[in-house]
Order: sequence, then structure tokens, then C-alpha cells
Amino acid sequence: MRNYLIGAGLAVLVAGMANTAIAQSEIKIGEINSYSLLPAFTEPYRKGWQLAVEEINASGGINGKKLVVISKDDNGKPADAQTAANELVSSENVAMLAGTFLSNIGLAVSDFANQKKVFFLAAEPLTDAITWSKGNRYTFRLRPSNYMQAAMLVEAAAKLPAKRWATIAPNYEYGQSAVAVFKKLMSEKRPDIVWVDEQWPPQGKIDAGPVVQAVAAANPEAILNVTFGADLVKLVREGNTRGLFKDRAVVSFLTGEPEYLDPLKDETPEGWIVTGYPWYDIKTPEHEAFLKAYQAKFKDYPRLGSIVGYQTIKAAAAILTKANSTDPEKLIAATEGLSVPSPFGEITFRKIDHQSTLGAYVGKTALKDGKGVMVESSYKKGSDYLPADAEIEKLRPKD
Repeated sequence: MRNYLIGAGLAVLVAGMANTAIAQSEIKIGEINSYSLLPAFTEPYRKGWQLAVEEINASGGINGKKLVVISKDDNGKPADAQTAANELVSSENVAMLAGTFLSNIGLAVSDFANQKKVFFLAAEPLTDAITWSKGNRYTFRLRPSNYMQAAMLVEAAAKLPAKRWATIAPNYEYGQSAVAVFKKLMSEKRPDIVWVDEQWPPQGKIDAGPVVQAVAAANPEAILNVTFGADLVKLVREGNTRGLFKDRAVVSFLTGEPEYLDPLKDETPEGWIVTGYPWYDIKTPEHEAFLKAYQAKFKDYPRLGSIVGYQTIKAAAAILTKANSTDPEKLIAATEGLSVPSPFGEITFRKIDHQSTLGAYVGKTALKDGKGVMVESSYKKGSDYLPADAEIEKLRPKD
């Protein structure tokens, strides 16, 4: 019996040592996103980060350690996202958190990161609050913010003759933030503009008929659209049926991204000014290398989500490699001012507000072979569309 107990004890000890050795040979990132709620974006996003993990480990991992991504679904709910974050940190011992899509969820995870002093690399949420009014030292953001994308769109929109404008946006943090900053920047460039109507349908539950009818009744000369996904499809279909977009300019956040443009098919309205991702027209060496690798692995073309997922994990790996530590303070020090390559060219995580300088493509919608595409597109560097440092210092609380 004594020998059995000794043997059992040794077995437990050896197993424990093996688990410790495995833990020491890998670095874990905790990733959170709305997979079940928004598959059109998050499935390509998942493929993007899976490709990144494969490339990173094939080239030696993080200073010789294998990179492991542990992913959780937040179900589109801030409370679920915070629960997932807590499990990843307390049970999985991840080195950092990454991901999120919806702005309100990004803010919830950012708040968790700040309270628990955990490094968080926000991938997709676009609200300006995440780096400015509610920014904190533990949170960095990859994608160009609402302010940045609004500034890019305003550059083109301000040249339109239209003076009477209406807005349509989902009634939550992202939509509210996008409309507010677009109106602010547009009115600064064009004081003659009048805002004649605002429509705030619930996210994911638009009743497009009454929305289109209300906007038409206000008789605007131009429309700002911030809806996306299934809401965008319903809005376009109803708007086309009722002639809302005929002889009216439309400026639209995100609509040129394949995950939102593709479902419109031959109903795609032509001539909208949009931000997006014309993967078929980008001929830079960085993008062509990404495109070749992505298509070889998945036998599919990338969406904007693919770029975001890929670059989130590539940036996270660069941060961990430079820090050579999982200590949050060392990760912050490594990230502030860090420049990394991306499929869109080199980007930098700014020290002043933790915003990356990743940019976006701006162009117009068009129909080609019964499918929506972006034409006349050009890449806008994120660094060219941010306020002066003095303005940011007013917007962002002191750490």
C-alpha cells in the first residue's frame, strides 16, 4: 500500500511537472468575439487570426515559445464578454486579451482590463471612446476609429453640393458615435449644411419601411448611413423599392467591406461613397503576400474581417516578442510607439492615445457582373486623419 501511495504521488508530481513544462513552452492569448451573432464578419476574422498563428509558430513562435489562442464567444452581450474575459485571465492564465467587435462590448472588456490591470488589444470596436473619453493605459485599438473613418468620408462628402442631410444609424454606441463625429466634422467644413432628420433603428432589428418613409418625408439631398449587415440589406432593398436613393448622394460607413457588400448582390446601389476593402484591386507587395497565403489556406477570398483577425494576432505577437515578458506594464511599454508591418503597410501604435495608424480604403460602390464592388478606391493612412496631439490630450483622461 505504501509503495502504491508513493507511486501515485510520483505520478501526480511528474504530471504536474509536465504541465508546468508545457505552460513554460507556450504563450496564450485570450480572444473574445461575437461569433454566433455576427458570423459574416467573425468567421473570416477567425480565419485571419488562425493564419497568423500558423505563420507565427512556423517561424519560431514568440521568442521560441509556441503561441496559443484561446477563443470565446461573447454572444453579442457585454456581460458575457466580461465573464469570458474573467475566465480567460483567471482560469487560462492568458498573457493578454484581444478581439471584440461591437463597440459596447469593446468598452466592457476595456473596463475589465483597466480594473484587473490586464493588457487588451481591441481589434474591431470603432467607438472613439475606447481610446479617448474612456481610454485607459491597458487598452490599445487596431482598427481606424469612427473619427478617422468619418474624417476620410468627410473629405469626399464635403465636396458634394448637397446641403440638406439625413442620418440613419443603429441606436447603440457605435452608431451614436459615428453620427456625432461625422456631423461635427462635416459641419466644420460646411457650415451651410442643415441636418433635417435622424433615424435610430435598433441594431439588428431595423424596420426598414418606416425608416425609409421618414427619411423620404424629410426630403434630404444626401444621406449618411451607418447600418451594416442584415440591417443594411433591408434598408437598401426598401430604399431601392421606394426610390429613396434616386438622385440623392449617400455616404456610408463600412459598406464597401465584402462581408456587407456581397449580400447586396445585384441590389447594390451605385455611387455611394464608402469605406471598405477592395481586395481585388490592391496590388502592394504586402497585400499580395497576405492574399496568396490566405487563398492557399482557405480556398476563399478575404474579407475585411480576415485582415483584422490576421493583424490583431500579428500585432499581439510583435508586442509579446518585443516585451519578452507577459507582465502587463512591460507589454504596455513595448506597445507604445511600436511599428509593425501589415497587409496595408507599416502601422504604429501611438503612445498618446494607444490608437494604431492602420488606415482604410475609400471609394464608391458599383455593380460588376451582378455583384457589388468598390471602384475609384484609394488607401487613406490612419495617421493623416487624427486630431492634433493637443486636442487628444483634452479628449483622453490622464492615466
